[in-house]
Amino acid sequence: MATVSAREAATDLFEQVLSGAPPSELAERFDENVDWFISGDESVVPWIGRKTGRAGVADFYTQLGQGARVEHFEIETIVGDGDRCVVLGTLRTKVLATGRDIESDFAFDIKVRDGFITRYRMFEDTWAVAAAFEPAR
Repeated sequence: MATVSAREAATDLFEQVLSGAPPSELAERFDENVDWFISGDESVVPWIGRKTGRAGVADFYTQLGQGARVEHFEIETIVGDGDRCVVLGTLRTKVLATGRDIESDFAFDIKVRDGFITRYRMFEDTWAVAAAFEPAR
């Protein structure tokens, strides 16, 4: 893969995600030793937590696709360039098992080396994510 900035890698990744690219294709954008983590209650939300390698990244996108539908994803700004950036925006995702929405601001911390994403952190409203998995009362 050609050398790209973190900004370019992030933009390209999210465009590919939103276009419906398969998980295996998305995983090819990541370094085999990617440092991937999305915090939250792993006992409630199957796709969050630490993922290992491209197989872990593909597993994340597979689980997300099976359990939720992205209804809104908007990048408001990307701060940084070179090998690291922060992506800020908003999202709304429907949890398929409950029909409830997750609405949250987000921040992604992304780092690249040799054109591959080596660090991927997502920060969001973890309470709202877990609450969307609770059955309606």
